[in-house]
Amino acid sequence: MNILVLHGINLNMFGKRDPAQYGTTTLDEINAQVTALGQELGAQVECYQTNFEGEMAERIHRAHGDGVQAVVINAGAWTHYSYGIRDALAILKCPIIEVHMSNIHAREAFRHHSVIADIAKGQIAGFGVDSYLLGLRAAVSAIKG
Repeated sequence: MNILVLHGINLNMFGKRDPAQYGTTTLDEINAQVTALGQELGAQVECYQTNFEGEMAERIHRAHGDGVQAVVINAGAWTHYSYGIRDALAILKCPIIEVHMSNIHAREAFRHHSVIADIAKGQIAGFGVDSYLLGLRAAVSAIKG
């Protein structure tokens, strides 16, 4: 199984950014946990983060030729307005699992809407790092059918 885990804008600042919402775990620590769980589940996991929307779209486009079988994505603020990221994801034929460290539905009103949700197999929010781990488990389950 080949799974791509995507981290969007500002998520490189996990561990420093608003610890009340996101905790103190760094992105490198999240990636290590996701990769380790992937190995346990028999999945090859690639983690990718960028603060540049076009670079994120390009990485999603490359997923076609990389044999990616599922995508786990925390698009950060792009979740709420990036139709470019949404359209790039919609090109994929594999399951997309949307994840968020915080509960976006219990935060500011603008965070309640996701432009990705309607093309995602599901959304997991509010469980901190466990959102990623649950998302990875959901991706593996979706691949196995």
